[in-house]
Amino acid sequence: MTSAGVSAAAVSASRLLRLLAARGETLAVAESLTGGLVAAEITSVPGASKVFRGSVTAYATDLKRDVLGVDGTLLDERGAVDPEVARQMAAGVRKALGADWGIATTGVAGPDPQDGQAVGTVYVAVAGPGVGPAEADLEGMRGYADGGADGKVAALRLNGDRSEIRMESVRSVLTLLLKQLSGERAENGRAQDTEQNGGN
Repeated sequence: MTSAGVSAAAVSASRLLRLLAARGETLAVAESLTGGLVAAEITSVPGASKVFRGSVTAYATDLKRDVLGVDGTLLDERGAVDPEVARQMAAGVRKALGADWGIATTGVAGPDPQDGQAVGTVYVAVAGPGVGPAEADLEGMRGYADGGADGKVAALRLNGDRSEIRMESVRSVLTLLLKQLSGERAENGRAQDTEQNGGN
């Protein structure tokens, strides 16, 4: 999956940046298990600076709380590998870096389980204008976690070694935002069609 995963993530990053640039919107990233790989994929695209505000690699649990504003009680009770933690990371980085959209990754890349969660358990999240709770379907990858008030989360069960899990997490979080933006575009198109067809 290595080269296929990398190229899929690169294609997603390029499409995502074009779409955000066309909308005049910005993006910020919060990462845990991916350790900066999402930001690296985004900034590998020429012209990324028009859209990309920056990123926070909050590998340590206390940074998720202190820098990204994730609820401390939630972290104490459930640990860092949790769908609500992912959602709050995405919302927190969006707010902290002043972006229209925030995306986040948290999970267990291995080799050992963490916080009682198996290797390959990953949550990716997106927060942005008007993003409410909804099922996140990433091409058949299992995935649903409650979206909360201002975010959407996909729960993933990934196979492979540490490197493969991390790269698939990168591709998945970019895909989640792409699906959100594409869905919005389709909704806007339908609304305009209704207006035009409404007539006098």
